[in-house]
Amino acid sequence: MMERRQFIKVGLGSVAGVTMLAATGCKGASAGGSGSTSGASEDAKGKVYFQSFKPEQDKQWNALAKIFTKETGIPMTVKTAAQGQYETELKSNMAKKEPPTLFQVNGPVGLASWKDYCYDLDGADIMNELAYDNFKLVGDDGKVKGVAYVIETYGIICNTSLLKKAGHKIEDITDFASLKKIAQDITKRKDELGFSAFGSAGLDNSSYWRYTTHLANLPIYYEYKADNIKTTDAIKGTYLPNYRDIFDLYINNETADPSQLSTKTADDATAEFVTGKCVFYQNGTWEYANIKDVGDDNLGILPIYIGVAGEQNQGLCTGSENYWCVNKNVSEDDIAATLKFMNWCVTSKAGVEAMCGTDKAIGDLDGMGFVIPFKKNKKSTNPLTLLSDKYLADGKTPVDWLFSTIPSENWKTALQSALTSYAADQSDSTWDGVKKAFVDGWATEAKASKKNA
Repeated sequence: MMERRQFIKVGLGSVAGVTMLAATGCKGASAGGSGSTSGASEDAKGKVYFQSFKPEQDKQWNALAKIFTKETGIPMTVKTAAQGQYETELKSNMAKKEPPTLFQVNGPVGLASWKDYCYDLDGADIMNELAYDNFKLVGDDGKVKGVAYVIETYGIICNTSLLKKAGHKIEDITDFASLKKIAQDITKRKDELGFSAFGSAGLDNSSYWRYTTHLANLPIYYEYKADNIKTTDAIKGTYLPNYRDIFDLYINNETADPSQLSTKTADDATAEFVTGKCVFYQNGTWEYANIKDVGDDNLGILPIYIGVAGEQNQGLCTGSENYWCVNKNVSEDDIAATLKFMNWCVTSKAGVEAMCGTDKAIGDLDGMGFVIPFKKNKKSTNPLTLLSDKYLADGKTPVDWLFSTIPSENWKTALQSALTSYAADQSDSTWDGVKKAFVDGWATEAKASKKNA
């Protein structure tokens, strides 16, 4: 079996030489699990309540829950938090009489907030299904508290057909300077061409994460890399000028007026891309089901270039912020049922098809198109995933997901507000507000998080 080598950020450490399962798939352990005493046994009698983080997969998770119940007899509920409201809703639901039995954290910072709720997963059947140990989230006590269930990649998705109509090729874009040159050329001719360079950089609650988390990851990544650190309580903002450059490029070469970005949604940006109103759209592999009408042959994906030396060798942003954790404070039966569900998702035919498949993998619903870090991961048919594999095959260095070290959700919402103000007038004084939210806000939130831990 051919293998691809991938270097992935998991937790706080870079994982070198991890054999990725995305391109070729890998078959491994039996579907039945190990039969351990972890509570995932065949006679589990409890119920499962999954508090999901992903609004874009709400229908799929609910459909999969019905299949799980039909196959096992175990009742299951899925509740999905609104975009940007996960922590708030999780806190509220955890305080109820019947709290979630299965929830998510985004990495070490998320774990620090929820460690007192996490059941130790050492010995659980699902741990025997991991393709590599690097996808565990380990607590301070050395026990496994969470397990990543999806590995994702994001960048600047491109409609290569429109790009060609504008007289350019995706191969022409190798750094920030070339991206800027082509984007500005499209803007100059947008009335003639009938489309803009970028989709709207929406800063409402359904979309702001693309800029306060995913785009913000780039200056965080390069600062950590330059300082040879893995986390910090005091970000310096060394690469904030680069962050400003790429954000300026987005908002001044897009479909919307920058002053209107506070009302622009994630759905707006998706619709603009699908209907051919823009060439470029910052998002990730998870979005394929929503944009596939563009046509697989017309889809490309670029690294997010921000003008850093050597970025010609930069790949896409690859990692996970989706770690399953089991609530240790529910009944033993509910814990057993929840562990059974997790293992079923990554070993059963229905579970694996739903998680890894795309077209009509769950009845009339498209599958989630995930790359999962488990032995039964399927060969991907998601063209964005296959393109991300090509960057790796070409020797490009993927950008680690370091936004899991962002100290709090409050930091992101403060940055959202600052970016909204900046977009409206783009002055140095409003950019100072962005810098304050990024740097001073980081220190404040890091201090608060340690105090509350």
